[in-house]
Amino acid sequence: MALATGGVSAASAPPFAELIAALPMAVILLAPDDRIAFANSGAEQLLNTSERAMLGQKLASMMILPPDYLERREGLGFAAFDTRLDTKRAGRVRVDFSEVAVPEHPGWRIVTLHEAAASRRMGQSDRAAARAAVGAAAMLAHEIKNPLSGIRGAAQLLGLTASGEDAALPELIIAEVDRIAALIDRMQDFTDTRQRTLEPLNIYPLLDHARRVARAGFARDVAIEERFDPSLPLVQANHDALVQVLLNLLKNAAEATASQADRRITLATAYRHGMAVSATAGKPRRPLPIELLVIDNGPGAPADIADHLFDPFVSGKPEGQGLGLALVDKLVRDMGGIAQYAREGSPETTVFRILLPRAA
Repeated sequence: MALATGGVSAASAPPFAELIAALPMAVILLAPDDRIAFANSGAEQLLNTSERAMLGQKLASMMILPPDYLERREGLGFAAFDTRLDTKRAGRVRVDFSEVAVPEHPGWRIVTLHEAAASRRMGQSDRAAARAAVGAAAMLAHEIKNPLSGIRGAAQLLGLTASGEDAALPELIIAEVDRIAALIDRMQDFTDTRQRTLEPLNIYPLLDHARRVARAGFARDVAIEERFDPSLPLVQANHDALVQVLLNLLKNAAEATASQADRRITLATAYRHGMAVSATAGKPRRPLPIELLVIDNGPGAPADIADHLFDPFVSGKPEGQGLGLALVDKLVRDMGGIAQYAREGSPETTVFRILLPRAA
């Protein structure tokens, strides 16, 4: 598989082409000179062009790029959801277009094109993205964690004999390996398909625990208010999963209010009579009357990603990995509920709403 073209050496190319070759979406690898260095079979099918014909070409020669692409792509990346692109050989396609920088490989970028039209015709846009993320997480975990363990062990051995200024280098390697391993562990949360044990729970001790954890750590400088319905019945949920959901939403709210002068988070509960929704496309509606709200006075998500906040790898934060809210969505669905995002009120606030079934 050729990776070097347009003056770029194969040795300098990121070493994971074989991994992204099998991803179920169109993936294109761009070299630092913005020429195509790799395209998987999904890209070949979507663009109706062979990889051989694409190698060495500028991305703009294959399609008319989104109008604000050049202005917004600097930094960590670019994303345009449900956008129509005119391609050279495949006509007009409707896709979710994203581009991200490759860590540790300056100038290299990965472009993904996910067919938005097809997934929406099936009514499975969010589930298709989740399935793709599960496949990617499983492959990356398998292919990366084993060599990481070897690298960490080798660094520890080097640390036994290193001295002077060199003594700090093995520690740096170990710290970076541990950081990458922790990220992979978070990705592996999406591959856990085990049935969760659901039981009747009093939600208020869980809310109090999550609030105390937040106040002791990431939200120590944020006012956390409570607005509870005192007559809320027991909820049918999983204890650990619900605590994780609450902590993720509180952390997200704390980060979202970082630039506010008067940082404020509100925890609220309510009982919604007659509330019935379908947690999964194609499934019958079921009662979900237990409502949990995490509200903050931050600016909210950028408009172009607001409808995709719970998709994996979508984030409005420059340093965000797009895993926290995707995990919230997965955990809530595992408990038979749904998670929603909205901007409500006057003045507007950010509202994350969790709807769950009541215990029988």
